Amino acid sequence: MSTRGKDGQTEGQSVRSTDLPTFDLPTIGRLLAVDWGTKRIGLAISDPSQHIAQPLATLTRRAGKRFPMRQFRKHLEEHQPTGIVVGLPLSGEGGETPATDAVRALGHLIATVTGLPVALYDERMTTARALGAMRELGGRRRGREGDVDQLAAVVLLQTYLDARRR
Repeated sequence: MSTRGKDGQTEGQSVRSTDLPTFDLPTIGRLLAVDWGTKRIGLAISDPSQHIAQPLATLTRRAGKRFPMRQFRKHLEEHQPTGIVVGLPLSGEGGETPATDAVRALGHLIATVTGLPVALYDERMTTARALGAMRELGGRRRGREGDVDQLAAVVLLQTYLDARRR
């Protein structure tokens, strides 16, 4: 799992969005994105050519409980991704947030359990962009929180895919 920036910073140091790993996953095969939340975890998957992201699922996490790895593994088995993008929650200025350490630990857990390469990627504004898209389409958020989480994962993954093609 990549947790060092281009300048060699390690997990405990402040991270700027430009220091995040963005190009260390395989360029062929599906990528799976994880948009971490304290209650729900949105998942998205790319097509095998890594051009388009689409919603996959929302995993529910009970308060105080661990990541729902059993549910997550079912999606891995079904879709056979070649790598995983985990959204890293940074502050508006690009610094650490209280959730950053938890997400780094989740990325490490996923890499260890699955054996797949994991990249942490800046997830700032993914949920806000997902909510904006829902409003534009006339959708309501109430009762559709799982859809918002999946859409946030799609925004995260599509942003990652687009950045790799630049």
